[in-house]
Amino acid sequence: MQYLVIISTLFVSGSLVGWGIELLFRRFVSEKKWMNPGFLVGPYLPIYGFGVVLLYAISNISLGINIEWVNIVLKIIIIAISMTLIEFIAGLIFIKGLKVKLWDYSNQKGNIMGIICPSFSLIWLVVGSLYYFFVNPFFVEGISWISENLIYTYFVGAVIGAMVVDFAYSIHLATKLKQYKELHNLRFEEFKKFLKNKIKNIKFKYDKDSK
Repeated sequence: MQYLVIISTLFVSGSLVGWGIELLFRRFVSEKKWMNPGFLVGPYLPIYGFGVVLLYAISNISLGINIEWVNIVLKIIIIAISMTLIEFIAGLIFIKGLKVKLWDYSNQKGNIMGIICPSFSLIWLVVGSLYYFFVNPFFVEGISWISENLIYTYFVGAVIGAMVVDFAYSIHLATKLKQYKELHNLRFEEFKKFLKNKIKNIKFKYDKDSK
């Protein structure tokens, strides 16, 4: 039970905070406008949730190495590789399964299928280092506190429930839209624009037929 609470809390925390980070990044760095950065409707990014769970697990696992600095360096390298792997798997699932690109690194040197690239793997290395030294100690303490005050797990459960429903709805919608040839490996922003135009056309046709 305690391990389930820990994993669930980490997943929800990462999903919510990750969504906020991506929202600000797209507003002030990449897209220069406010937009929902996630595939889901709600304010959460599950890929960050899985990432935080992985960060926590790697940071607190014992590698059986007595030399402290070697232990730390290996953990940070493992974190960078693992986060890159999560990014690749998630991107591949959406490109192959739903024909949608959630992100595109095609303009980056050394990229693989536009899903991962060395520059962003380096970013994951930096993020892993920051997490290990500055965030993980607070997470360890915070998770211990929450596991002893189970009333807060109701909030965690509610968020996970909303995410499951949201995910099922979004997958169903994306699967329906696969029938359109225009949806072949679209950027996610283009996917949203296509969806908005399609809804407008359906509404226009409905209004026209009802007159």
